[in-house]
Amino acid sequence: MSSKESDLHWFAVVVRSRWERSAASSLATRECESLLPVFKQRRRWSDRWKELELPLFPGYIFCRFNPDNRLPVLTTPGVLSIVGRGKVPIPIEPDEIAAIELLVRSGLPARPWPFLQAGQVVQVNQGPLRGLRGIVLQLKSETKLVLSVTLLKRSVAVEMNRSWITSEPLPGSCHTDHLDLSIIGFGRQPAAPNAGSIAP
Repeated sequence: MSSKESDLHWFAVVVRSRWERSAASSLATRECESLLPVFKQRRRWSDRWKELELPLFPGYIFCRFNPDNRLPVLTTPGVLSIVGRGKVPIPIEPDEIAAIELLVRSGLPARPWPFLQAGQVVQVNQGPLRGLRGIVLQLKSETKLVLSVTLLKRSVAVEMNRSWITSEPLPGSCHTDHLDLSIIGFGRQPAAPNAGSIAP
């Protein structure tokens, strides 16, 4: 899928259950850049434990393409639709994708998390996630940073060292009216749309 760099945007693509890896591989053969964040989980089988790689965003993969040339994406085996409003695909904010890509490259343990809209916002000043902002959770002895994709209303939590972060209290409250602040908070973020899906 050749297109000008300025015409390419990241979108959330809805895929069949358990087709995430297959759809991502098929998109690669169509010269379409995709991102499938995964996490490792141990599961017990009848006679042994096995470590599996599972999607951080089950049922979705992220794909970078020109929305005016989306037919190759929609006709990819396993792809059901593209997240959007009406018949218009809605791109993921570049900072959101940058945060997820940085999380994947960091190699830090992460897992899916219930969508989180408000909480104590922190800045990561050290470590492989340096530069990110997110919502911090303290669970027993674990410190987790929650990153979200507002368009999907999905979050992931990543384990990190408490010393890497500093709190950023908001004036008068630690809550935020801008949901995307839980992702990366570089500048003002738009409110989340009422997203639907564009099918073939």
